[in-house]
Amino acid sequence: MAATLGPLGSWQQWRRCLLARDGSRMLLLLLLLGSGQGPQQVGAGQTFEYLKREHSLSKPYQGVGTGSSSLWNLMGNAMVMTQYIRLTPDMQSKQGALWNRVPCFLRDWELQVHFKIHGQGKKNLHGDGLAIWYTKDRMQPGPVFGNMDKFVGLGVFVDTYPNEEKQQEAQKRRYSPGVQRVFPYISAMVNNGSLSYDHERDGRPTELGGCTAIVRNLHYDTFLVIRYVKRHLTIMMDIDGKHEWRDCIEVPGVRLPRGYYFGTSSITGDLSDNHDVISLKLFELTVERTPEEEKLHRDVFLPSVDNMKLPEMTAPLPPLSGLALFLIVFFSLVIFVFAIVIGIILYNKWQEQSRKRFY
Repeated sequence: MAATLGPLGSWQQWRRCLLARDGSRMLLLLLLLGSGQGPQQVGAGQTFEYLKREHSLSKPYQGVGTGSSSLWNLMGNAMVMTQYIRLTPDMQSKQGALWNRVPCFLRDWELQVHFKIHGQGKKNLHGDGLAIWYTKDRMQPGPVFGNMDKFVGLGVFVDTYPNEEKQQEAQKRRYSPGVQRVFPYISAMVNNGSLSYDHERDGRPTELGGCTAIVRNLHYDTFLVIRYVKRHLTIMMDIDGKHEWRDCIEVPGVRLPRGYYFGTSSITGDLSDNHDVISLKLFELTVERTPEEEKLHRDVFLPSVDNMKLPEMTAPLPPLSGLALFLIVFFSLVIFVFAIVIGIILYNKWQEQSRKRFY
């Protein structure tokens, strides 16, 4: 189902309507909105969005670097180009990432991602895809699309290689039509740090939902939007060149803590692709809540999904200090020696009593 607002064009149409309805007063408002700091209405209800520059990135990518003054940091093989940021080139065994340095404390938000995946590989000879993150930890390289496994937060994956399907083909097994997924494929996962992403099955055991997204080697812009409003997670895409959002994933009851970091990462293995990010734009959404919703939507400290059981986190035991280890060994030996002495005394008394009975 297509949404009424696209990443391009729709905002300009809304601005022209406002200008036609009310001349001078709306012109002043539009000048404010054109600065990028004013509100934009994003639906029929009382919802407005505000661009948050500290969490956004676009050309000419001035906020990207390694210094403390940079808003975004690169990792691995990621590099800044004039028209995009390349997470990984079309080469084997590369990984790269781009992370925001500023934690996000927004309650309701929308992240629009303008990206491009392209390369020389033919059908099913390319990989592996990219991920968009909202997680507790940042700049942690690992096997999950270039990020750490057992992450804490939200991961949205644009997976371009069907690992599970290839394994089924190697074993000469076939999927039933209702089970097989068509790649490239977008999926989402919420993790409290206890789950591993299953590469062999393309994340199927832990996904919240997903959809097919033909995004490789297209000659027009491709967009992905992640919207989090009132604990409702919605993921839509614009990959048809029509400037319209199409629904992909919708999950209610998603509980995400505030203060996590936005990022994006990619990895290649034996197969490869160019994974480029053109822009990341985060909008703060202002929505009305009833008093009951205010009580229900209190801050949480660990990600979770209603009606979905995530394994409990077990905190690792702290390592013992040298003194503690010595005391444990010392008292264990004392108790052991004491037990031997008591045993010898009892044995001697038993022998003595046995002799008396014979005499």
